[in-house]
Amino acid sequence: MRGTGGTAATTGTTPSAHQDRPAGAIGVLVVDDDFMVARVHRAFVERVEPFRVVGVAGTGEQALAAVDELRPDLVLLDLYLPDLFGLDVIPRLRAAGHDCDVMVISAARESDAVRGAVRHGVVDYLLKPFDFEDLRSRLERYAVQRGRMLGTVVRSQADVDRVLAGAAAPAVPVPALPKGMSVETAELVERTLREAEGTLSASECAALTGVSRVSARRYLEYFHTVGSADVSLRYGVAGRPERRYRFRGRPAGFGPAGGETGA
Repeated sequence: MRGTGGTAATTGTTPSAHQDRPAGAIGVLVVDDDFMVARVHRAFVERVEPFRVVGVAGTGEQALAAVDELRPDLVLLDLYLPDLFGLDVIPRLRAAGHDCDVMVISAARESDAVRGAVRHGVVDYLLKPFDFEDLRSRLERYAVQRGRMLGTVVRSQADVDRVLAGAAAPAVPVPALPKGMSVETAELVERTLREAEGTLSASECAALTGVSRVSARRYLEYFHTVGSADVSLRYGVAGRPERRYRFRGRPAGFGPAGGETGA
């Protein structure tokens, strides 16, 4: 919380410290010097299973102390902290013997900051400002990769390759979406289609995602075009047959579209 002098004061730890963490939960420490921003990030994280926020810190020193006390699995780390540059926190964590993962969440767009984050082994780098779906997709990807790392018994090179598959994914060229389509909406529609039982029509997809039927149809047709969705026709009593979509396989990812807009 910000004091009258405009600097960040410690937020303290919370009752949801690691000793009270549910079995299987992924404990998260949120580090941001802006109390309101930290509160939003905390609310976002708490909406994604199986993540639980175990504490919040507003400075680099508070983050180091909180990791030592709470032992989180993942740290959401801002870079512009009042006492330390965020990337300088990471080697101090390692020197203290902490092996928690770190995901950078920052407005820092400088290439040096991004390269530095990669050198320090961060699991992801998310630029501010962002919305819930941006963070959700990254947390879900992290949870899958973490589960793969924890659950794999290495007997051969193939086992090692499977463990590292998630980390290698960003190096694969990412196809650009058509102009006017957004990455966030594409991920939302894709996830909805993937989780559906059976097939979905454009109208059903629109109702589930909150986008318009026209937009839902456009994204579904895009997935059909790139081979990620199958289309079948359902014939009614009268009128044109209804196009229904079934998820086939996950695309490699989505690049930014030229003139990208929301749907």
